[in-house]
Amino acid sequence: MKLRIGLQAQFFAMVGLAVLVVTALMVLFWMRQQEAQVAVERLSRQATDEVLDANLRSRAEGTVVQLSESLANPLYYFDLDAVGTIAQSMLRQPGVRYVLVFDADGNVLHDGTQDIPSYGKRMDDPLAYGAIGSREVHVQLTDEIMDVSAPVMLGEGRLGGVRIGFDRIQGRGFQSEAIDTLRDQVRALGDRQLLAILLLTAALLALGGVLLALIQRGMVRPIAQLADSARAIEGGRFDTELPVSRRQDELGDLIRAFGRMSQSVARHDREIRRMAYTDALTGLANRLAFREMLDARVLRLNGVGRQLALLFADIDDFKRINDSLGHDAGDEVLLQFAQRISNAVADVGGPEAKVARFGGDEFVILVDQGDVRQTATALAERLVSVLAEPLTVQGRQVFLGTSVGVTLFPDDAAGATALLKNGDVAMYQAKVAGKNCYRFYSRAMNEAMERRMHLEHELRGAWERGELRVVYQPVYRVADRALVGAEALLRWRHREQGVIAPSVFIDVAEQSGLIEVIGPQVMRAACGDARRWSDARRPGDMPLFVSVNVSPRQLRSGDLARVVEACLRDAGLAASQLHIELTETAVISDEAHAGQLLSRLRALGVKVWLDDFGTGFSGLSHLRRVPVDGVKIDRSFIADALRDPDDLALTSAIIAMAHSLGITVVAEGVEQEGQFALLRERRCDLAQGYWLGHPLEMDEFLALLLGEPVAS
Repeated sequence: MKLRIGLQAQFFAMVGLAVLVVTALMVLFWMRQQEAQVAVERLSRQATDEVLDANLRSRAEGTVVQLSESLANPLYYFDLDAVGTIAQSMLRQPGVRYVLVFDADGNVLHDGTQDIPSYGKRMDDPLAYGAIGSREVHVQLTDEIMDVSAPVMLGEGRLGGVRIGFDRIQGRGFQSEAIDTLRDQVRALGDRQLLAILLLTAALLALGGVLLALIQRGMVRPIAQLADSARAIEGGRFDTELPVSRRQDELGDLIRAFGRMSQSVARHDREIRRMAYTDALTGLANRLAFREMLDARVLRLNGVGRQLALLFADIDDFKRINDSLGHDAGDEVLLQFAQRISNAVADVGGPEAKVARFGGDEFVILVDQGDVRQTATALAERLVSVLAEPLTVQGRQVFLGTSVGVTLFPDDAAGATALLKNGDVAMYQAKVAGKNCYRFYSRAMNEAMERRMHLEHELRGAWERGELRVVYQPVYRVADRALVGAEALLRWRHREQGVIAPSVFIDVAEQSGLIEVIGPQVMRAACGDARRWSDARRPGDMPLFVSVNVSPRQLRSGDLARVVEACLRDAGLAASQLHIELTETAVISDEAHAGQLLSRLRALGVKVWLDDFGTGFSGLSHLRRVPVDGVKIDRSFIADALRDPDDLALTSAIIAMAHSLGITVVAEGVEQEGQFALLRERRCDLAQGYWLGHPLEMDEFLALLLGEPVAS
């Protein structure tokens, strides 16, 4: 252990030496005085250096970790605007010299400036090698800069990294001034003491004892207290009690200056913690803060027999807002949702309930008061209800919903990680169930999720393997039962599982985004087959149309008109022979966007039909605002029209309303002769169903056109 010689011991030695040899005492005292001055300066400088560097490092590491997490999604989607916004915000922080966001190869993607002069250049400064190769938070020091870097990860994949240069000089100006003042005062004090010793040699012993006591009480003890406080602050204990002095000398100034410095460091620490634990957009707790809250709650409740509910809420179709209205509108939606969620949690969840934005369009809530299951159920119902109410964004009404997953501790999981996973699984099941609803987690959901993921995997490449095929259900004119066209329907015959119901795999394709790949393939095949029908018909025969279903996801993508135009051009099919079918709910969810897109399709000559009409609560007002050529009465009305007067009245009303607007009416699901006769009586235009004709393969449909017998 290193021997530490304090100031008090040094002065004792000086007094003892004075007794032996006055001359030697004066020389040795002067030498010891210089050593004491250097020791005080060194200790003070070391203590303040350690405090400044430790707190700067703590702030820097927390900041760069938060920044790397914030950059994960923008780097994954290569969203330089979002990267720039984050980098510029960080560059404006006090004490930040530079911000560099780079890819996995060390090439600069953004430096926080407007023109990004370093974009695409490889970092080649002396600190770059350590920053590029680091797989975790990496700190490098120069005399003026603390360079802190961290990788930007997505899962196990490294997307790149971020470097922040913090100024080490900024906080040392006052330190140097205080140290210089201390050194000058100690030197002056030593000179006066030396002069006093020279003049009062005879009184050295008596004065030595008095001087020793004065130094111990007035100088050594305050400095030791300052050193203790500095070590406490270095250890992160910012609430430690600081020495207070009313002295009006230099040491009093030093003590007060140290107090002000410690308060500033504590204030900066609180600000850094606030930034690290708060979502910048909504002001709610962020993912890091929520995870710490969840860990603490689980630890507190573990083994005490109490429950905890975790609600995982995800906005349905939020991407549509960003894609159609822009990210500013998306931020406005998130703010309104955050406010509604906070109000619902305050009303239903109890005083101890916590809400946080987990990232993107996901929010999480913790409930552990009262009957937890009952409270969670009531809160989930309230969230689904209030978040389904229309939003006003940029002067437009927007209809969104929320899917909520609920999981309970310790019933469903014993740890925070598993609890979050189960909440996400339950939320996904709510989306599968039709969105805008809530579901409690059950262990069967994991099995369902695995089956769904397997089905999604098998669906990828099913078209290329020839497992997916298009069949055609004939559509007849009701007045004379003449064949006028067909609806293209997709079927999947799996190589191992056999025929998979469309209601199963279409939903998987929609949820996974595969519909954006399969949809254009179906449309291209249907247009090509329709052209073959036309070539097989006799000259002068009425051309047949083909109707193709378009999913809500395809409608939102904005590329539908371009895809339709390309398919018609490649197949050589007249636009009037292609009918696009859209569900009523997909159209009314964003009338403005849908109206513009449908107008473009109709301008090409393509006809637009509303499928499943009557199930989306749209009514006549939507038919007047959305440009459509036809409506298809949902099969549920046709099925009960013969025995349910209400369904018959609704069917008749739909036909009458549509005809008053010049819109064609198609009845689907006709499975009985009586249903067909009833539709003819009500002057329905077109009809399809098993009584009229089952879906047919392409060759079978050609045989039907040519009047040849069709295999049953």
